[in-house]
Amino acid sequence: MTEQRPSLTDLPAWKALQAHHQQTHDTTLGELFAQDATRGERLTLEAAGLYLDYSKNRVTDDTLKLLVQLAQEAGVEQKRDAMFAGEKINVTEDRAVLHTALRAPRSATVMVDGRNVVPDVHEVLDRMADFARQVRDRTWLGHTGKPITNIVNIGIGGSDLGPVMAYRALEFYADRGLTLRFVSNVDGTEFVEAVRDLNPEETLFIVSSKTFTTQETMANAGSARAWTLAALHDDVAIARHFVAVSTNATAVQKFGIDTRNMFGFWDWVGGRYSMDSAIGLSLMLAIGPGQYEELLAGFHDMDEHFRTAPLHANMPALLALIGLWYDDFYDAQTLAVLPYDHYLSQFSAYLQQLDMESNGKHVTLDGHTVTYQTGPVIWGQPGTNGQHAFYQLIHQGTKLIPCDFIGFVNTLNLLGEHHDLLMANVFAQTEALAFGKTLDQVLAEGVPADLAPHRVFDGNRPTNTLLADTLTPRVLGAMIALYEHKVFVQGAVWNINSFDQWGVELGKVLASRIVPELQADAAPDLTHDSSTNALIRRYRAGRGRN
Repeated sequence: MTEQRPSLTDLPAWKALQAHHQQTHDTTLGELFAQDATRGERLTLEAAGLYLDYSKNRVTDDTLKLLVQLAQEAGVEQKRDAMFAGEKINVTEDRAVLHTALRAPRSATVMVDGRNVVPDVHEVLDRMADFARQVRDRTWLGHTGKPITNIVNIGIGGSDLGPVMAYRALEFYADRGLTLRFVSNVDGTEFVEAVRDLNPEETLFIVSSKTFTTQETMANAGSARAWTLAALHDDVAIARHFVAVSTNATAVQKFGIDTRNMFGFWDWVGGRYSMDSAIGLSLMLAIGPGQYEELLAGFHDMDEHFRTAPLHANMPALLALIGLWYDDFYDAQTLAVLPYDHYLSQFSAYLQQLDMESNGKHVTLDGHTVTYQTGPVIWGQPGTNGQHAFYQLIHQGTKLIPCDFIGFVNTLNLLGEHHDLLMANVFAQTEALAFGKTLDQVLAEGVPADLAPHRVFDGNRPTNTLLADTLTPRVLGAMIALYEHKVFVQGAVWNINSFDQWGVELGKVLASRIVPELQADAAPDLTHDSSTNALIRRYRAGRGRN
C-alpha cells in the first residue's frame, strides 16, 4: 500500500464544491448565457489542433476555480510529472506508466530504471517501418511467392480495440489494395467470417499478445495456423504468413514465427494505452510509415500541452474536472461520446476500454474503499444515426447525461451539401440540449394545451463540443491523447490506480476452471453455485456429454 493521503472528501476544495453545488445547482444554462454575452467565446480552449467549447456546461467561473483547486489539492500536477518522469505510479504492479514515451521524438530522454527507453522505442518503430514498406511495396512474398494482400490482426482488448478504431478512423489514408480484418472474440464465428473470402497464399496474420499466452488470442492464432497449413501443407510457410507482437521469443519461435519478425514492447505500456506501440503494426501497414509518424506527432502534441499547460488552461484537465463535477456532485452515471464522422464509428467503443477499465475502481491507492463515484459508463455512436435512436432519452428523459460532441470543419469526402447538414446537426443538438423549449414557447407555436407538455424540452443538459479542421492522422493522435490524459486526471483526483485491471482477472480464472468441466467425457463433480452447476449440465446435455 502507498502512503495514505487525506480522503478526497476531506479536502477543502471538495467541501467548497459541495457548498457551491448547493448554491448553484438550480442555475440554468440559459441564465448563465444571459448573464455573460461573451461566455460562448470565453469558455473555449485550443490545443494540438483541437478546439474545445465547454461553455454549455453547468459551471461558473467559481466552479472552474474550485475544480482546479481540487486537482491541485489532490496532487494532479505532481502525479503528472511523476508519470512523465518514469516513476512507478502503477503501484499494484510496480510499473512505470510511459505510453507517452511511445511517441517521444528521437532526441528525447525518458528514463526507466536508469535507462533511456527512447532509442528502444525508435528501434522497434524503424523495424516496423521496414516491414511495412515491404508489405506495401508487395515485396514481402508468401510461401508460394505471391505478395501479401490480406492482413488479419489477431488480438483482444488493447491489442484489438486500438488498431480497429484507428484503422476505421484513418481508412481514407489506407492502401485500398490491402484488405484488413480484425479478430478478437474467442467465438469461432468471428474467425470463420474474417477469413471466409481470403486466399491463404496472400494472407498475413499479426498475432498480438505480449506474453503469447492470452487464451482468446492464442485460440484464434491456433485456428489461423491450422487454416494456413490446410492450404499450404508446409510448416515452413508459417514464417512467411505470421508475425508476432510479443515479448515471449520462446513461445513465438515454438509457434513457427521467425523471431526476426517479432516486434516487442514493454511492461510500462498498458494494453489499453498500447495502440501506438508495435500493437499498431496493422495500422502502419494500412496507412504507411509516414502517416503513422504523423499520428505519433499528434499524440506528442497533446502530451506536451498536457505536460506544460497550467490546469486552468489545460484541455485534458478541464475535460476531466468538468466530468468529475457531474459524476460526483450531480450524480451523473454516464458520458455519451458522439462523433459526427463516419470514420469514427469505433471511437466510443475504444474509449469504453480506455476509461472504464482504467477508472472502474472501488478502492484508493492505499486500499481503502472509495466513498464517492469513480469512472462513468462511456457510450455513444456516430451522429446523425444516434439522433434517431437514443437522443430522445438525452433530451427528455429523467437522467442527466453529459455529452461530448466531436465534429470537423472540413470533410474528407465532399458530397453536395452533406457535410453542412451533418455539422448543422452538431450545433443544433448542443443548442437544443442547453436551452430547450419552454411550455410558453410551445403554446405560442399553436400546439394544443393537452399536447404541449409532450413537446417541452427542459434543456440545461450539458455538452462539450470538440472541433478540428479535418480528420487527419495527427488530429486523431491528439484526440486519443486528450482522452488518455483526461482519464489520468480523473484517476489522480479520485486517488485510484488507473493503470491496473484486476477486475478482468476473476472471470478469466473461473473460465479456465470451467473449460475442462465442459469438455470432460464423464460428468464432472461440479462445485460451483447451483445456478452455474445447472447451466454447465444443460450445456453438456445439449452437446451430448451427459
